[in-house]
Amino acid sequence: MCQKHGTESVERRRRPCRPAEARRAVERAVAERCRATHTSCGREALADALLVASELTTNAILHGGGVTDFRVDVVEPGVRVSVSDRSDELPVAQEPVDGHGRRRVGGLGWPIVCRLARDVRVTDLPSGGKCITAVVPLS
Repeated sequence: MCQKHGTESVERRRRPCRPAEARRAVERAVAERCRATHTSCGREALADALLVASELTTNAILHGGGVTDFRVDVVEPGVRVSVSDRSDELPVAQEPVDGHGRRRVGGLGWPIVCRLARDVRVTDLPSGGKCITAVVPLS
């Protein structure tokens, strides 16, 4: 399980196994929070949070042996998304071209997460694997 950081309402209805499910979980958490606090969230900020959730989930599937835990909660200053996987390998940014000057396919997920999130943490899990937590501002 991911490390808790003083959560408010944590989304754990069902662990998302696909990026689309992760995006829906983020949309639900943000919508519930906005209704409860009578506030609105900018469309661009929500789009950033959805993209980060999608990228973290995709990376866990492609590089981490699958999603083992998923959490989303809305805290000050934004949306915190935590995705755990089975791999102990740290995420790395790949060069967009290989040693022969050819463009690589993929490799943009981690840089996107790092660019859009205000706070990104990678935590080793006691049972093996890791948890990546990213906070995306909602304003």
